[in-house]
Order: sequence, then C-alpha cells, then structure tokens
Amino acid sequence: MKAKSTLVGLVGALVIGAMSVASSASHAENISGAGATFPYPIYSKWASAYKKATGLGLNYQAIGSGGGIKQITNKTVTFGASDMPLKPERLAKIGIIQWPMIIGGVIPVANIPGVKPGELKIDGKTLAEIYMGEITKWNDPKLEKLNPGVKLPDMAIAPVHRSDGSGTTFLFSTYLSDTSPAWQDKVGANTSLDWPVGIGAKGNEGVANMTVRTRGGIGYVEYAYVVQNHMNYMKMINKDGAVVSPTASAFQAAASNADWKNAPGFYLLLTNQPGKASWPIVGASFILMYKDPKDPKASQRALDFFNWAYHHGQEMAKSLDYVPIPMPVVKLVNDEWSMIKR
Repeated sequence: MKAKSTLVGLVGALVIGAMSVASSASHAENISGAGATFPYPIYSKWASAYKKATGLGLNYQAIGSGGGIKQITNKTVTFGASDMPLKPERLAKIGIIQWPMIIGGVIPVANIPGVKPGELKIDGKTLAEIYMGEITKWNDPKLEKLNPGVKLPDMAIAPVHRSDGSGTTFLFSTYLSDTSPAWQDKVGANTSLDWPVGIGAKGNEGVANMTVRTRGGIGYVEYAYVVQNHMNYMKMINKDGAVVSPTASAFQAAASNADWKNAPGFYLLLTNQPGKASWPIVGASFILMYKDPKDPKASQRALDFFNWAYHHGQEMAKSLDYVPIPMPVVKLVNDEWSMIKR
C-alpha cells in the first residue's frame, strides 16, 4: 500500500476560512454542511483549495451520516452528507434530492503483534463471525485456514465498531449481510446497529484510533484513515474468490459496475460487486439538499463548490485514493440540480 501525504490529524469538524480576517457578513457566507466522516479527508482538501481559489470557506461537521441526515432534515445546514443513500420514496417525502459526490473503499484493519500490513486475508463470512462473537481468538482454525503460513497469536479479538449513526457502518453491515445469511438474520444492515459484541468509537477517526490502541483489535475505516494512521490493513477475498488489496484501482473496479443512469434518486449500493479486481466494500458518499431551500443563495454557493470539486478536484481525490465521479455521471447530477430553486 502506497504511503501518501494526507492530513495533519483528522478531526471531527472542518472550518476553512472561518479564522480569516473577514467581516461577520462574509463569515456568514461560508458554506455549511454536516454528516459523513467517510469523505472528510477529501472535503478538507477540496475546501482548502476552494478557499484559496474563491475566498469562500466551508464549515463541515463530520458527525456521521446519521447526524448529517438529521441536520439537513431539520434545515440546520445547507447540505447533508451520507454514505447511506436515502431511498427515492423517502427523498420525495422530505423534499430532498441526493447525488453521489465521491466513491471510496471501507477497509478492515487490525492490531495484531507480529502481523504486517496486508499479510492477513479475510472474507465476509469470517468477518461476520468475528463481529457476532463466534470467532474470538486470532489463532482460530478458520482464520488459520484462510492464512496458511501466517503465525497468528493466541490472542483475544477485540472488535471495534462505530458508536454513532454511520454510513461506513451501513456499507460494512450491508456487505456482511450480502455474504453471511446469519448476519442478515441476526443483525442486518443499517447506519446504527445492535452490535452483538465489541467496543464503540465515534467516527472513522475514533475507530482508527481505538483499533491502533487496542491489542488484538479489529475495525473498519475509510482508506484515507488507514494511510493517515499507518494502520495494519487486511486483504480481502472478493465475490469472485480473488484476493485483492485496498487500492484505488480495486475501488474503481467495483465502481465500474455502477449504473447511475438507471438508479432513481441515485440510489445505488456498490458492496460485494463481481469482478476479480473488485474491492468488496465500496460505496459512494452522497450530498443531500432541499429542492426548495430556505436560503436559495446559500444553496447556490454550495452548488458552486460541488461543481468546482467535480471539475477541479479529481486529482486531489485520486491522491487520497478516492474514485472521482465520472463526467457522464456529473452531467446527470447537473441535470438533477435543476430541481433546486435558486
């Protein structure tokens, strides 16, 4: 896995431009949003570049997808961000539209003494058994069978999961539901779960930090957090039975199956996609905005930012191993924006 320069510390809130020497009126024009921590690293990078280009700041609270959905529903922010897309009927009921902004991968990570990053392989069924408390030791025969030649310690497994409403959890649990009938029956897929076992932590950053600090820990985080925290990532066995590493090309292979044109409300899930090169836990992060906003000028400022990011932020996204939204899909998104009153 390539080590890349990301952010100097990932935090739960992003304020770009708020501390500049500016009037309170210009500060009020900063774009306000809240939600998913999954896209936080790229939103931070885009915001910094956009501030330099336009002088306009972004105030983004990385509080989890559940919080983002709640805040946009309550009209306390101009846009919400969620890694769990809302179904078309719910969008219509609230009066919101959504669109994909970026695509990335969710990575299983662990803290196992003596095991190097990428040395361990895992599949969905085994992950589900760990998070259901059925596999409790790293030297369990099922893990040893998947990893011949790897010396696994006689050490307790400490599952770490999100404590907040999380789109990353939605993607992770959707994948486990796809690959484990037992998980689907007992736990299911959602942004918040009744976890059978494990330690809760807030945000991708919280799960990353908790896993790094916990001997025997296992967690799941977006790829940029793996790089930022120099984490011990796992390879995965995908739907075609191939062993894949978490790379931008593997995320792109899964994303290539996305048929956005025929997805009402852009509702589309990308977990457990076919293809030997496909990373199995991939998803889009979505933006949510009202069709009839209470502040049309604020909505226009937000749309200007997103349009800039689509056209000027692709290389920045690739530098953090996100998959940019293809330009034909951007055209579909631009058409959708015509529904927003400005």
